[in-house]
Amino acid sequence: MFIGHFGVAMAAKKWAPKTSLPVLVLAGEFIDVLWPMMLIAGVEHVRIEPGLTPVTPLNFYNYPWTHSLLMVAVWAVLFSGIYFTVRRYRAGAIACGVLVLSHWFLDLIAHIPDLPLKPGASGYYGLGLWQSRATTALVEGAIFAAGVWLYFSATRARAKGGRWGLWSFLVFLVVMYVLNIQGNPPPSVPVLAWSALVGTIILIAWAWWAERGRVSAQ
Repeated sequence: MFIGHFGVAMAAKKWAPKTSLPVLVLAGEFIDVLWPMMLIAGVEHVRIEPGLTPVTPLNFYNYPWTHSLLMVAVWAVLFSGIYFTVRRYRAGAIACGVLVLSHWFLDLIAHIPDLPLKPGASGYYGLGLWQSRATTALVEGAIFAAGVWLYFSATRARAKGGRWGLWSFLVFLVVMYVLNIQGNPPPSVPVLAWSALVGTIILIAWAWWAERGRVSAQ
């Protein structure tokens, strides 16, 4: 799942209005920030297999430290704890922890069975939404639309930049999503890892820029 994670992150603004959008996006995408780092370091592994599913050619056969349920829970507690230590904002800390943890459950819906419960576990889980491109787009689109609506209900633009900055961010996400599920497979795992890492950093920075012209609606 890709755009659905961003939808859930934007929705969290409704319950943690003092937490910035880039932090919420980072929490929602945190596992996918760690994952390319693990690929680059050679700790986790992926294979590119065109035709594996209609949505993605990636065979996630080894990523227990970023995408097992146990480790995602550990990352969620760490992220939440660090945020609370720095910001002393309980609602934000809870929202960040839930967002990190939500990543695994959203992936559970989308992935074919490749998600372990813990490092070293033999069982793998996934409900296989990626077996249908149309259904994947419908489900992720609905999650994203709901998240955008909740974000708009939690914030308001204080100037034109607050509207166009946010809309540019949203349009870019949709365009990248369409290209992602319809484009060509990446040429190699290193290219995949670096492009995923740099792309996520750019999106987090864009989220910061998009929210600069907005304030809480409460």
